[in-house]
Amino acid sequence: MMAVTAPSSAASPGPNLRDIHLPPQPSWWPPAPGWWLLAVLSLALLLLGVWWWNRRRRVLRQRQQVLSELDRLVLQHRQDGDHATLASGMHQLLRRVARRHVAQAAHQRGEAWRQTLARVPVDASTLQHLMALDQLMYRPPASFDDADAVAAAARQWLRLALKPASWKPAIAEHADA
Repeated sequence: MMAVTAPSSAASPGPNLRDIHLPPQPSWWPPAPGWWLLAVLSLALLLLGVWWWNRRRRVLRQRQQVLSELDRLVLQHRQDGDHATLASGMHQLLRRVARRHVAQAAHQRGEAWRQTLARVPVDASTLQHLMALDQLMYRPPASFDDADAVAAAARQWLRLALKPASWKPAIAEHADA
């Protein structure tokens, strides 16, 4: 009779298997495309915000400089009483601000100057005070009685004129053919 032998584990005919290994963790660099897009958008928004803030600050500084120049003119008038200097200074200030929107404002007279002033939405009395500056520059000193009213009208016009959105579009003149 034959003897039965027990199977031995040392002599297995199959392949020798190793343990299961997980792949390595993904690295944090380079980021996924979504993160690149988020970074570009964030940078663009930051640059846009800085640009807007600088522009706003520059506009406010210019507005403050113009209004402080008007205050300086009024203060100088109160000290020396020179009406011609006040009228001339306010008139030049109005023309400088108007020239930012209308290139011909430095050379306009009469009705053309009135139309340029009227592009800023002010009432008729303010417009009348501003138009009076043309004549007040050349009158004798005793004739400038309402200096405070003209200064207030100039301040009101300048505050509105220094906001580009408040300017009305120019009225196109129609030529008769």
